[in-house]
Amino acid sequence: IKNFIDSVRQMLPKTFESKDYLERKDAVIKDIEAEKEKLLTDLNKRAQDEGFVLKSTQIGLFIVPVIDGKILNEQDFLTLNEEKKQEIQKKRERINNDLKKTMDFVRDLDKKINEEIKNLNHNVALYTIEKVINDIEGKYKDIKEVTDFIEEVKDDILKNLELFITSAAADTQAQMMFPWMKEVPFKKYDVNLVIDNSELDGAPVIIEQNPTYQNLFGRVEKEAQFGVLTTDFTMIRGGALHKANNGFLVIPVEELFKNYFSWDSLKMSLKNKKIMIEEAGEKLGFITTKGLKPEPIPLDLKVILIGNPYYYSILYMLDEDFKKLFKVKADFDLVMDRNDENIKKYASFLCTYCKKENLKHIEASAVARVIEYGSRLAEDKNKISTKFSEIGDLVSEANFYAGQEKSKYITPVHVLRAIDEKIYRSNLIAEKIKEFISDGTILIDTQGSKVGQVNGLSVMSLGDYSFGRPSRVTVSIGMGKDGIIDIERETKLGGPIHTKGVLILSGYIAGKYSQDKPLNLSARVVFEQSYGGVEGDSASGAELYALLSAIADVPIKQNLAVTGSVNQKGEVQAIGGVNEKIEGFYEVCKVLGLTGEQGVIIPESNVKNLMLKEEVVDAVRNKKFHIYPVKTIDEGIEILTGFKAGEIKTDGTFKKGTVNFMVDSKIKELSEKLRELTKSKEEEKE
Repeated sequence: IKNFIDSVRQMLPKTFESKDYLERKDAVIKDIEAEKEKLLTDLNKRAQDEGFVLKSTQIGLFIVPVIDGKILNEQDFLTLNEEKKQEIQKKRERINNDLKKTMDFVRDLDKKINEEIKNLNHNVALYTIEKVINDIEGKYKDIKEVTDFIEEVKDDILKNLELFITSAAADTQAQMMFPWMKEVPFKKYDVNLVIDNSELDGAPVIIEQNPTYQNLFGRVEKEAQFGVLTTDFTMIRGGALHKANNGFLVIPVEELFKNYFSWDSLKMSLKNKKIMIEEAGEKLGFITTKGLKPEPIPLDLKVILIGNPYYYSILYMLDEDFKKLFKVKADFDLVMDRNDENIKKYASFLCTYCKKENLKHIEASAVARVIEYGSRLAEDKNKISTKFSEIGDLVSEANFYAGQEKSKYITPVHVLRAIDEKIYRSNLIAEKIKEFISDGTILIDTQGSKVGQVNGLSVMSLGDYSFGRPSRVTVSIGMGKDGIIDIERETKLGGPIHTKGVLILSGYIAGKYSQDKPLNLSARVVFEQSYGGVEGDSASGAELYALLSAIADVPIKQNLAVTGSVNQKGEVQAIGGVNEKIEGFYEVCKVLGLTGEQGVIIPESNVKNLMLKEEVVDAVRNKKFHIYPVKTIDEGIEILTGFKAGEIKTDGTFKKGTVNFMVDSKIKELSEKLRELTKSKEEEKE
């Protein structure tokens, strides 16, 4: 359309200045002027026959009497006798009537000239326009809205030919001062292409990361001219809904709720199947400046909200419209199976990523190293992480180190360096804790044996970095009816899950050792040098080992650390962060001195989660460090104490010399002592 208007603006002035047009115009004028001349000549002859002549003035034609060849003026006329005056007056009236009729004919001829020229201009302009517009009409003949618009443009040009014919004339003073004013009259012919999807092969897929009201629904822009805000249809701007119409729109749900009006307006558009461009202020009832209100556009698209499942649950429960508009839910896992097919896809992703980001080619062995890292992120050797942004960051960093070394490819060395450097940038606190353990500020034993004391393991998370650290867990026991007291809970440093884990210990002790006697025991469990709170039940196994050690008075090897939760049946359950915990204790042992006897007891169900760093794997392979998977507390206590746990016999007792026997005996002893003490106190009262 722009090219069409430009062509018309160039061609029409030339057409109306052409020799052919001027000749046709002159012919029309000449023919009609000849008719006018004949009418006036005939009128003049009749006037002369009656003794008058026609006199032309600025305000028209007049008839003036003539006597003896002399034109009479007003004074001369007054000197005539009355009879002569009346005679002249009668003749004048007759000639005036003829003059009036003749002038009516002349005016009709003038109108005819204008009409003929107008028709000529219309036909000439139409011929010129159609030469240019035929191609456009043919291209869009199947789109009624477009063909209707083209017809309207054509008709408007024909109605406003003067605008095009005189457009090449000299600019006015205002146009010379403000050149843009010259284009204003032609702006109405512009086409505002709000959205152009002509380059797409399929349906549009739009991802709107910043779903503000205007970014979603579009806006009508304004500009200042002479201190006044003005706008027109060319300033209408489309939004993401316009871009994604007949396709798909992806919106992060959390960002959607951060922006006023966006959610409610989106629901309204989806329900009404229309996009309306409005001023945001109108929704609040504010008085806004007068502007355009574009007509609604039919809407047909699929909106995909992405985000935490928490938002889906909340919206489903609290928003009636949500369940009607968003009927399909798709959960995406953070991991996928580590099989041959997915490994090939992972490798393909890495190669595509390198090509897209203009990185160096990645070697196959480096791909294998990245896949190992993906399994580490997934915390499962049979899975791979789908956190592709994090994987991409690792490859980009490895590419940087490859560039530093002027390597042609990204190798496993560069991948490992990227991993190590990432840890180094974030592990200051972990290094400080190791330093405190090394200088004795934090008390941790990695050699010897002690009663009622065990090395528990926990994970500290610092956002993008998590690390394991050992903590000393101690238990003291005595005679009483308090049961197991969690000091962390009493001081309000323990979380509810940790408290649950401690209470499970009471269930285990009562179920296993208190079937034939009361549990007259007072025990206190604590994480030593813990000041920031304790949460989780992954240390409940360590607490139970320390409790059994304290009750049985059997020392626990301090060269071992323990992780794993426990249930009331004595089964050791899987926990999270097993790799960080093992590596954390290994680092401490390395600082204090590896003896070849140190190691970690883990739940057997966590073996599949082991994705340890190469240094720890080598230490285990060379028997400098050990990992002991266990299924039950009995298995773990045997490793920690060197004593058999002891299975329960048919009579409800345990084999002598076993840990369970010693625990059972101690509980029985405490129960009897408490009974005797209670009895003696009652006798004293009597």
